[in-house]
Amino acid sequence: MKTTFLDFEQSIAELEAKIDELRFVQDESSVDISDEIKTLSEKSQQLIKDIYAALTPWQVSQVARHPQRPYTLDYVSGLFTDFHELHGDRTFADDQSIIGGLARFNGTACMVIGHQKGRDTKERALRNFGMSRPEGYRKAMRLMRLAEKFQIPVFTFVDTPGAFPGIDAEERNQSEAIGHNLYTQAELTVPIIATIIGEGGSGGALAIAMGDVVLMLQNSTYSVISPEGCASILWKTAAKAPEAAEQLALTAQRLKGLGLIDKIVSEPTGGAHRDYASMMDNMRKALTESLKVFQSMDVDTLLERRHERLMSYGKFKETNPKA
Repeated sequence: MKTTFLDFEQSIAELEAKIDELRFVQDESSVDISDEIKTLSEKSQQLIKDIYAALTPWQVSQVARHPQRPYTLDYVSGLFTDFHELHGDRTFADDQSIIGGLARFNGTACMVIGHQKGRDTKERALRNFGMSRPEGYRKAMRLMRLAEKFQIPVFTFVDTPGAFPGIDAEERNQSEAIGHNLYTQAELTVPIIATIIGEGGSGGALAIAMGDVVLMLQNSTYSVISPEGCASILWKTAAKAPEAAEQLALTAQRLKGLGLIDKIVSEPTGGAHRDYASMMDNMRKALTESLKVFQSMDVDTLLERRHERLMSYGKFKETNPKA
C-alpha cells in the first residue's frame, strides 16, 4: 500500500518520490545506482525520526487519524486467534462501528471489543466513521456481561472521534447507553484492559475504555472534545484547532503525567501505519504484561483496585476563603 503523507510530512514525501524514481531507473536500465538509493533511504529514515521526535499535539492528532493506521480488526487478526464475531444488542440493531467477539490471546480465552472506522468510502459509511449509536454501546455492554458470565478478560480497543450526535441516536438514548456502560464497567467482575489505538474522543471513547489498565499508543489522542470542536466553541473557528490541541492535554505523554493512563505503547518510527509487524509485537508485549497482573487476582481485590483507581482521577487544592 502506498503511504499517505500528512501535511507536515511533505519533505519526507519529496524524498520518497526521488527514491521511487531512482528505483524505477535502476529497474529499467543496467545502471547500478543502489548506493545512491541506499544513501537517500537512510536520509529518509533519519528525517522521519527527526520529525516524529518533535511532533506538536496538533500533529499527533493528525497521526492518530491517519487513514492507514491499524484499526481494531487489524489488531484482532495480528494478535488474537479463534476470533468469532458476535452481533447485535438484542434490542434494536447491529451497530457495525463497534465490533466484538470471543477470541484467544496467547491461548487464553477472552472477549475483544473495539471501534472500527473503515478503510474505503463504502466501509466508512457502513461503520459510520467509527462513531457509534446507542445500539453499538449496548452491544459492547452485552459482550462485557457475556465475558463476565464465562469469567474471561475483556480487551477493548478505542478509536473514535466520539459518539454519533445524530437525532436518531438521541432518540434512542445515547447518553443513557454510555452511562450504563460506565456503570457496567465499574462493577464488572473480570479484568478490563483498554487501549487507545487512535482517537479517544469524549464519552464515545470512555464507554469502552474504563479499564483496570488503560494503555495508549504513542501517537494516539484521548480528550473530552476534538481540537476542532474545542476551537469552534472557544474561538468560533475550527482554524484555531492547533492552539486548542496545545491546551487539551490530549497526548499520551501529558495524560501519563496526569495519571489518567497507565502505560504508553511505543510505535515504530514514523507511526504505527508504517510498520504493522513491529506495532503488533509492541502491542502483544504490552497486553501480555498487563494481563499477567490479574491472572491470580481474586474478584474482591480486582473491584477494590478498580474503585481506588477511578477515585484517584482528578486533583483539587483546598484554599482558605477568608485569606
